[in-house]
Amino acid sequence: MQPGLNGCNIPPPGAGSNVSLWPFPPEFLTLDHTSDQPGVMDLLERAQGVHVPLYPAATDQKAQDMSDMTQESPPGLKRHLPLIAILAVAALGYFTLGDVLSFQTLADNRESLLAFRDAHYAATLGVFLLAYILIVAFSLPGATVATLTGGFLFATFPGVLYNVTAATLGATVIFLAARWGLGERLGHRLDESQGVVKKIKEGIDHNQWSMLFLIRLVPAVPFFIANLVPAFLEVPLHRYVVSTFLGIIPGALVYTSVGAGLGEVFEQGGTPDLGILFTPQVIGPILGLAALSALPILLKALRGKKGL
Repeated sequence: MQPGLNGCNIPPPGAGSNVSLWPFPPEFLTLDHTSDQPGVMDLLERAQGVHVPLYPAATDQKAQDMSDMTQESPPGLKRHLPLIAILAVAALGYFTLGDVLSFQTLADNRESLLAFRDAHYAATLGVFLLAYILIVAFSLPGATVATLTGGFLFATFPGVLYNVTAATLGATVIFLAARWGLGERLGHRLDESQGVVKKIKEGIDHNQWSMLFLIRLVPAVPFFIANLVPAFLEVPLHRYVVSTFLGIIPGALVYTSVGAGLGEVFEQGGTPDLGILFTPQVIGPILGLAALSALPILLKALRGKKGL
């Protein structure tokens, strides 16, 4: 006998015709070979004398891999939806809310606001915080008026605390939306860039705390820009929140104190002097804090360390 395929015995030439070349029992023909039922495998093993594994582990792993592939959704439009929504609402608010969220609106409704505050302090605070957060998160016009309103309704303190808290929460919303939509991808591109761009990125990375406080303290940097830039540079969330909360306190304190004195301004029929922020006695200390925040950058540069 000569071994044939799969170890089956093939009779030599001239063997009797009563010897069958089919190595399996006749009942094998009636079974479904595409299934994995035990009867089929038993017949295979008895006929061939070998164990035929079904490789269930490999099959399960392949199925798992296919399941993972189907569950992975490529980043698309939905990743940018939060930022797109913020930009759309900001554009809509710019054209529709400019006259609503204004100093004149506050002046016309001052008595109703004060009466409601006296009757429902907690509700007034809740509505005020929510409105302020939405104004900042969607970059709507009226952030300055909101700060003045905080001082008008709640005095300099705790009004400044309410203003800073709401502004920080709103800024965090737009920061997270921008970072989730564009920040990570843009940050990777900046890391892979060369030349001046890469040098600037490395300088910011080595001086994040100083840079974050600097853009908050310098009045020339718009609040909207100061909210977005850290998101694109992959600044950690805790650093962003802490630097925002502490960095906006000086400016918020000035405007809140102006809002606290609006009662006399309303009685005289005048408007608040928002230019007070740029008077020497006010802008001087703020710029001094900005210079102090930039001091570590200067020291690192003088010591030959990496920096801007």
